[in-house]
Amino acid sequence: MGAGHVHANPRTANVRALSIALALTGTFLVVEVIGGLITGSLALISDAMHMLTDTFGLAVALIAIKVGAQAADSRRTFGYQRFEILAAAFNAVLLFAVAGYILFEGYKRLVEPEEIQSTGMLAIAVVGLVVNLIAMQLLSAGSSSSLNVRGAYLEVWSDMLGSVGVIAAAITIWLTGWTWVDAVVAVGIGLWVLPRAWALLTEATNILLEGVPQGLDLDKITAELRRVEGVLSVHDLHVWALTADSPSLSAHLVVGGPAVADRVRARAARMLSDQFHISHVTLQTESQDCREEQAEHGYHD
Repeated sequence: MGAGHVHANPRTANVRALSIALALTGTFLVVEVIGGLITGSLALISDAMHMLTDTFGLAVALIAIKVGAQAADSRRTFGYQRFEILAAAFNAVLLFAVAGYILFEGYKRLVEPEEIQSTGMLAIAVVGLVVNLIAMQLLSAGSSSSLNVRGAYLEVWSDMLGSVGVIAAAITIWLTGWTWVDAVVAVGIGLWVLPRAWALLTEATNILLEGVPQGLDLDKITAELRRVEGVLSVHDLHVWALTADSPSLSAHLVVGGPAVADRVRARAARMLSDQFHISHVTLQTESQDCREEQAEHGYHD
């Protein structure tokens, strides 16, 4: 009986991109809040609230990456990478809260419309759109591999669409005088954010519960392990992830005999890396299924 380990290379996050995006959104947040109060636009204030979550989310994402980069110690043998998932879950909850506030305020504005200064609203929204596009470009590369960065990217993306909606509302109000459009756009932004926040929270929760990561099929992994030369059967298979881009696997493999155990582990680890991109692997080889041995000796889980 033996065990083999293959470890993934440490993931490097784009801290510089997050830092620049944080500086941009943080600076514009102040401008947008002041502009929303001056113009009286709820859509602009709605966009400012999303900008607030962007700024806070980017700050948390940056902190999470730095904390996650700390080395493992005797108390946390896997290190601190899971902190990034906690940050992503927190960002999702924050998005829910902001969306709820905007929906409530939007309803109040529909009942009692207020005067809107469309020209100032339009100017501020255009600047906000430019800021969001720059931030999105900075974060796009890291969003495909890091759930934490993806959460920050989704917040900026939703705010970019919010800016587009505010621009459309400002032009409409300027041309028609329909101030109720402002509240409709604000409510639309709130409703649009909710399913994205839910998707982010669902994925973060799945990782925290050590569920099978998205994109991996447990049955297919089992079948491919059984196809490895020398493997007779597979049991106690577990697949989980510390973060969205670092899946891990452990399994017991029943092999033909101890003489081939090392070669079987090497073949299985190579297959898992090549076909499923799982490089953090712990494989235990056995000449007899350990469950049968436990049953013979009267052991129970």
